[in-house]
Parts: sequence; structure tokens; C-alpha cells
Amino acid sequence: MSVFWIVLLSALSLGVLSDGLSGNGSSRPAVVNVGSIFTLDSTIGRVAKIAIDEAVKDINANSSVLKGTKYNVIFRNSNCSGFLGLVEALRFMETDILAVIGPQSSVVAHTVLHVGNELLTPFVSFSATDPTLSTLQFPYFVRSTQSDLHQMTAVAEIVENYGWKEVIVVFLDDDYGRNGLSALDDALAARRCRVSYKAGIPPGNVSRSEIMDILVKVAMTESRVIVLHTYPPTGFTVFSVAHYLGMMDDGYVWIATDWLASAVDSAPPLQSVGMMETLQGVIFLRQYTPDSERKRAFSARWNKVTGGSLGLSTYGLYAYDAAWLLAHAIDSFFDQGGKISFSNDSNLLSTQGSKLHLDKMVIFDGGPLLLKNLMESDFEGLTGRVKFTNGRSLVNPAYEIINVVGTGLHRVGYWSNYSGLSTMPPETLYSHPPNRSSSTNQLNSVLWPGESIRTPRGWVFPNNGKQLRIGVPRRVSYKEYVSQVQGTNNSKGFCIDVFTAAVNLLPYAVPYQFVPYGNGRENPNYNELVKLITTGFFDGVVGDIAITTNRTKIVDFTQPYAASGLVVVASVSKRNTGAWAFLRPFSPQMWAVSAAFFVFIGIVVWILEHRMNDEFRGTPKQQIITIFWFSLSTLFFAHRETTVSTLGRGVLIIWLFVVLIINSSYTASLTSILTVQQLYSPIKGIESLREGDDPIGYQVGSFAEHYLTDGIGIPKSRLMPLGSPEEYATALQRGPEKGGVAAIVDERPYIELFLASQCRFRIIGQEFTKSGWGFAFPRDSPLAIDLSTAILTLSENGDLQRIHDKWLTTSACSSENTELESDRLHLKSFWGLYLLCGIACFLALLVYFIQIINRYRQASRDDLVSSGGPGSVRSKRIQRLLSLIDEKEDVSRHERKRRKLETSLSESNVGTERERESKRRPSLGDISFNTRS
Repeated sequence: MSVFWIVLLSALSLGVLSDGLSGNGSSRPAVVNVGSIFTLDSTIGRVAKIAIDEAVKDINANSSVLKGTKYNVIFRNSNCSGFLGLVEALRFMETDILAVIGPQSSVVAHTVLHVGNELLTPFVSFSATDPTLSTLQFPYFVRSTQSDLHQMTAVAEIVENYGWKEVIVVFLDDDYGRNGLSALDDALAARRCRVSYKAGIPPGNVSRSEIMDILVKVAMTESRVIVLHTYPPTGFTVFSVAHYLGMMDDGYVWIATDWLASAVDSAPPLQSVGMMETLQGVIFLRQYTPDSERKRAFSARWNKVTGGSLGLSTYGLYAYDAAWLLAHAIDSFFDQGGKISFSNDSNLLSTQGSKLHLDKMVIFDGGPLLLKNLMESDFEGLTGRVKFTNGRSLVNPAYEIINVVGTGLHRVGYWSNYSGLSTMPPETLYSHPPNRSSSTNQLNSVLWPGESIRTPRGWVFPNNGKQLRIGVPRRVSYKEYVSQVQGTNNSKGFCIDVFTAAVNLLPYAVPYQFVPYGNGRENPNYNELVKLITTGFFDGVVGDIAITTNRTKIVDFTQPYAASGLVVVASVSKRNTGAWAFLRPFSPQMWAVSAAFFVFIGIVVWILEHRMNDEFRGTPKQQIITIFWFSLSTLFFAHRETTVSTLGRGVLIIWLFVVLIINSSYTASLTSILTVQQLYSPIKGIESLREGDDPIGYQVGSFAEHYLTDGIGIPKSRLMPLGSPEEYATALQRGPEKGGVAAIVDERPYIELFLASQCRFRIIGQEFTKSGWGFAFPRDSPLAIDLSTAILTLSENGDLQRIHDKWLTTSACSSENTELESDRLHLKSFWGLYLLCGIACFLALLVYFIQIINRYRQASRDDLVSSGGPGSVRSKRIQRLLSLIDEKEDVSRHERKRRKLETSLSESNVGTERERESKRRPSLGDISFNTRS
């Protein structure tokens, strides 16, 4: 018994001792100090100071966090200065600070975070949104708010949603503004939009006159979609100046980033009403925080604490959660045995004795463990779920889209990284698969500047007296399409009239001037003309510009206003019918297959009729003659031989149907050949040109040269440039033998005009490229889109056709300008008939040979019985099979039945006729009666 108590006491003493040792090893200090660096008198700083103070109260009042250790936050003011922020951070590094909440400003963060890297001290920022503050460069930086990378993506999707292509960015020219602009530029480029003008505002105190100079330049640009990315004081000055300059009127779009939300939300009610007067129609973003009971309770508590003198912005909520995030991480740090200890930085030992006393700064030994706990945090805060992704960003980034209407704020919708734009709160979409289709990515209605409910077009022509320089080719041929008015810079022609009519349909004025391009001696190179748009020399090109693949890669075209495509033109001659004209209706393949089928059908019918039809029997010579005679006589439906078998009749019926179709087609084609004037050309189309080696003509400046050389591989040595219709005619008349060309390849509109007066030439083959003519403008030009709509209107109301008839009149010869096609009938038009006939023959032969096999088996059994043994039968099988195929079938029994049936039918008919005759004859009594009367 005593031994038992000794063991028990020993175990208890060991347990108490181990508990004491473990408690000493992970003993918690009475106080943990945390630093905080931000601008205390700024819009965000005033809200953040109160929010962090309230968070400290809640943390110290909660026994489940830090477990008796007091949470203490020491505030330092950076005054938005990177230098002062660095000084305050260095002061913290001389004390027992575990981590720092802040810095507030992205500019300060770029300077201060190097201290955290060196001294292993985490910095938790609730408002530094600069997307370039990456964890790769600053591993001890923890962003407890959303990055501007997400915010600029939301702005880009708003721009794309309303169909705008260009935006102007007015930004603060510091790290915060420039890096936010860079993120927006990338997000817009991914959606084929762009930043057309960047207006930087110098950081610091900027006068009203400086901002006015900046906005005047903005007003002189084309785009009317303006994104404002700055700080509240500067931002409100921009809006005030814009209101003064009339830039808050109808047609403008203003999109502000979340700086405006922080200012509006934190402003007192009366001051907020005063702000709204200059913000009518503005759209701004606000970081989205889901509604919750804790959030509503904290909001009510906020009003009591501040007495209504300061509103609660989302940055206040993020500051509150940042304090809690650090408290949870420190608590986990202690639970894992972490100790607060510091050591000297070996890199600073060389500064000993310096008046700066940099050697007093120490490294936090537990920094890596505390950073790890920060990244693994997962709890519900006032802003929603606080958890980090692998990229150290908060999960579920989302923004509200707010519209200023009257004295209030109207929620237009939401943006989330999960499902894009939506009118539904993001948390309701997380349970569904992500859907970014246009049907779901919608927003509510917006009241735009100028109290307009119509979505602004997003751009206008600047009212700066500048006219668009429209390049026009100075043609020397085919001037009906475009030409220069003699002695002026004006132009005329079909293309010019279409452009003028389209511009007149636009709902706004377009100042422009035509600038002729070319030397006036030959047609200009259209590829070089289009390239001048990319250099800025021309603002657009109007004329007979073909829309080709290479050109669409560098410029944008309007809707085609004229159909075009390359065709081949060659000389043609009248073709004499000749002695062998009767062979021309069918191609050689058609003649060969038809002849083969005539012989084949004769053989098939002979096989099917040979055993039972005397007309298909006789000597071998007679049977061969019968086969050929029968097959050829079916061509004229004059065959004398009758078919007895059912299979033979079936095959013959199908074959006669095929012969009927072939006869009809041959007759129609031959009639056309002998009665209609036939034109002939050795050129059959682009394929025959490519395979030959004759020279080919093309129009100077046309894209036909590029297509012939690069597109289908014709050597450039074979190409001959021609500049006018007269040169076309001369080169074609001479031909390849006399220094001319075999054919000309050009666009159909030119060829139609050429053939209107040149009846000796024809279009050979089909059009082998499909394109059109359009007006060219710089990439993403809104004018190209509006003119496309105007061209469609011209086409629908008939004005386009009237302009065409005005300029492009044709002579009587044009009615003969049909494409020269082959007049022969080819096998591809009849292969279905031959296939049907061949299948019928195959099935008939199959049935016939099955019958022969059955008869052969029956005959073999009879021979076996009569011979009494198999030995004699085996030696005669082949002879028996051949004799069975050749022998005539006994049809006498069938003939007797047929004759008996015919006799009975004839007797029945005779009896019936006698009855009818007897009924028609009067009786003797009737005759006597009639006589007496």
C-alpha cells in the first residue's frame, strides 16, 4: 500500500513539474506592444485611429484572445511623408515592437517596408493598395485590404460593359497613382480598350489654376470617359474645377476609385450633402463588405463614439480587422511556444559610434513565426472572411459600384473577382459556378452627368479647330471611283459620295479635309497609303480600299460599302462547231463510263435471260453480237429482244430510265452548242494561270500583286503592271507572243467598268477571293463603328444604290459580260444514276446465282441417287455446273399453264358476250304483239 502512494505522489509531482516547465517555456508577457504608422489627420487616418482604439478595447476585453496579455498599440504620425514614415519605423525598431499596423500610404510603404525586410518585423497595412507592393519584394508586408489590381480590373470591366474603347486617366503622379494607372492600362488592354490620355497631377499642394490647366488639355481630347485616381483633397478640387469648366455636363463620364467612397462615407451628413452638388452623375467604387449583425452593431456603436461627427468608411472596418488579425496571430505565436526576443543586426555593427545610433535597432527573432501565423489566419471580421490566398491576397475581392444621384447614393451593382459585374451581392453567387456571360454581367440604370439616363457615347470630336486629315488616293485610271478635282485638293467619285453621305447621317459634326495621296502619274500603292494611318500622318483613308487580311492587322475598316474580289479576264474567240462538235456535250470521262455501262448492261441482261430466252441463245458469235446489239439498241429504245425473266426486266427498267436522262441531257447540250454562239479561251481560270508560264497583268497599286506572289506562289517575273483600261486592252490583244499578257487579274468593280466598253474580253471562271471596299481608320477608332452604322442605313434606304447608278453607268455591251464557263457535261453530274444502276445489276446477279446454286445442289443429289455412289459425281461437278448454267430451262409446263389460262379467259368472255346478245334480241311473242297492234 505504501508503495502505491509513493508511485502516485511521484507521478503527480512529475506532472506538476512538467506543467511548470512547459508554462515557463511559453510564458506570456504582461503586455505586447504593436506599432502603428499612418497620417492621423487624413480622411482615412481619422477613421482608422478610432477603429483601432475600439478594436484594442474589444481584444483586451476578450479573455479568449491573448489570454490575459494586454494588447497595446503605439501610434506614430507619418504625415504622408516617406521620410517621416521611415524615421518613425526606425524608432519602433529600437523598442520591443512585435509588428506594425500600417503604413497607410502606398508612397510611405515603398520606403518603410525595407526596414521590415531587414529586421524581420511584419507590417500589416489596411490601406496601402498599390499593386506593386508585392510579397516577393517585401516578404514581411501583409496587405489586409484589397489591392488596386482588383479595383482597376473592375473599372476596366465597367468600361467594357458600356462599350467604351478609350479612357482618360487623371492621376496623382506618385507611386500610388502611377502604379494604379499601370494596372488599369493592363486591364483595359486585355479587353481591347486603352488609355488614350494620361493627365498627371503633381503630389503635394496643387493650386486650382494648375488643375485647371490640366483639365483644359483633357477637354481638348476626344475621349469623354475620365477615371480619377487620386487622394480626397486633390480629387474634390478636380471635381470643382471640372464643374466650373462644364465638364460635368451631358456626354461626360466620370469614374472615381475608392478614395471618393472613403471621403463620402466618413464625412459628416451636412458636409456630405454639400459634396453631392459637384458630384452629380459620378460613378465610384467602394470596397464591398458583406452585411452582418456584427457590422451593424459596430456601426451603431460608432455613431455613439463619434457623436455623428465622423462617418464609418470601409477603411475603418479594415483597420479594425487588421488589429484583430495581428492579435490572433500573436496569440497563435505564444501558443506555439514563441518568445519575444531580439538580437543585433550584424549589418549595423559597423555603425557603432555614429550619432544616429543605428546599432540600437534589433531584429525580432520571432518575426518568421509571427508572419507564418498571419498568413494562416482564418476568422470572420467586420469586413467578412479574413483569409489569405497563396498569393497573400485576401479571398473574395469585391467592390460596390455607386452612382451619385441628387443628395444620395444609388447602388448600380457589384463587381467580384469570382463572377464579374452583377446586380446581386457577391456572396449569393459564390455557391454557383462562375458565370461571366453578357446576360449575367449587367448593371442597374445610371443617372449620368447632365441628368441624362442615356448611356454616353464616350467620345466626341474635340472642339479645338483641328480637322481630320483624310487621305484620298490620286488615281489616274477608273476615275469614276475616286479622283481629284482639277486645281483643288477636293475629290469626287463614287467612294467620295458614299463617305459624304455616311458622314451626314452621323449625329455629330465631323470636321475633315481631303488630302490627295499620289504623284498623279500612276496609281498610288494602297498598302503604303494605309500604313500612313499608323504613323499619324492620316486620320483616315477614304477611297477604293480593299479590306485585306494584312491591312486589318494595322487599321480598322468600316462596314464594306461595295463588294469586291479578284477575277481573271482574258481574250475570247468565237468557236466554230466543226465536224466533231457532236462529241463536245460530254467530257471524255463521261463518254468512257457511258460506253462501259452499255456493254455491262448487255452482259448482265444476257446472263439473266440466257437460260430461258431463245433470243439470247445460239452460237458464241451470235450471242456476242446479241449482247452488243441489245445494249446499243436501248439507246434509241429500239431493242427487239424481249426479256422473259423478272430480274432482267427489273434491270432493264432502271437502265432505260438512265438512258432517258442521258439522252435528254445530251440533246439539250448539243442544241446549245450548235445554235448559240460559243466563245472560247485557252485560259480556264486562276488554276490554269498558276500552272502555266505566260505573263499576267495586274493594276498598279492593287493588292492583286501581293496575292499572286505571296498567296498562290506565282513568280514576280511573270507579272506585268498595267496602269489604265487602255493598257489592259492593248496587253490582252497582243497576247504573250507579242509582249502582252495572257490574262489580267484585278478586282471585280474595275473589271466591270472595263468590260462595259471592251466586248472582246470576258471574265474567266469564278471570283476566287471575297472581300469588299471600306474606309480605313486607326485601330479602335469609334468613328469606324459609327460610319459602319451609317453605311448600313444608306444600303437599307436605297441611297447607296442611287450613288452607284450615278457614277457607275454601263453600256449595252455590259449585258454580255457573263463569266465564261465550260459547256460540257461531266461525270460528277451523273454518277448517282450510274451508281443506282450498278446496285440494281449487282442485286439481280446475286439473286440469279443463288438460284443457280440451289438448282445445282438439287441436281447433285439426283445424280448421287442415280449413280449409287459419290465417286462418279465428284469428277463431273464442274461439268455439271457449267452445263446447268448453259442449258435451256424447260418452260413448256409454264407455257401450257399460260395457254390454258388464256383459253379459259377467252371462253368466259365469249359466254358473257352471248348473254348480252340474247338480252338485246326481242322474243317471238313480242314480235307478234307488235304486229297485231
